[in-house]
Amino acid sequence: MSSVYPSLGALNFARLGEGLEVIRRAGAAGIHIDVCDGHFAPGITVGAPVIVSLRRATSLALDVHLRVERSERFVGEFIEAGADRLAVHAETTPDLSGVVRTIQAKGAQAGAALNPGTPLAAVEEVLADLDFLLLASSDEEEIKLPDCVRRVREACEVRQRRRAGCAVQVEGGIDPEETAELIAAGADALVVGANVFGREDSEGRLRDLVQRAAEAKGNVVVAGSHRRE
Repeated sequence: MSSVYPSLGALNFARLGEGLEVIRRAGAAGIHIDVCDGHFAPGITVGAPVIVSLRRATSLALDVHLRVERSERFVGEFIEAGADRLAVHAETTPDLSGVVRTIQAKGAQAGAALNPGTPLAAVEEVLADLDFLLLASSDEEEIKLPDCVRRVREACEVRQRRRAGCAVQVEGGIDPEETAELIAAGADALVVGANVFGREDSEGRLRDLVQRAAEAKGNVVVAGSHRRE
């Protein structure tokens, strides 16, 4: 089966509580939060205080994606704030293996994220230690489906070769109608946003997507050995 993580950035912040409830009722695995610093990734988004507020407001898993320079400086802060899953970019730290160990030692699931132009070789040595690998579908957050499907397949091949148990997660402009190809390619988790919440009956669309992902066959099911209780 595959998991679905709606993106916080796609919700109406003026009605955030309602959005979180929609996600819960639809049965999504959790909520995905992009943390951008305006340097490594364009725009400035949310910080640890928002994670604290979300943790108080929901029991949903908080899937945090650090898109910041020198990400090793911030992992402790975001886990303490309430992150259940934390992905750091291989491009942002000289000691990815050490950051992964730190995240897991602090009780969260550890992920390594890659921009489209970064080869999978950048994480191959630590793949067996990861809980999940996060693949950005494009730098512009607009999916280029054939390239993304190819990337997912390559990641799954490397995972098999390395005998790794990490999940493969995909983020960026995913349209619900295109998820079948990503799931068939081997994606274990999908981050969805405006293509779900920017349309009518977002709860129904999300519920349908969650159901389709749950029914998908042939994917690796990964139990997060470092998941918070």
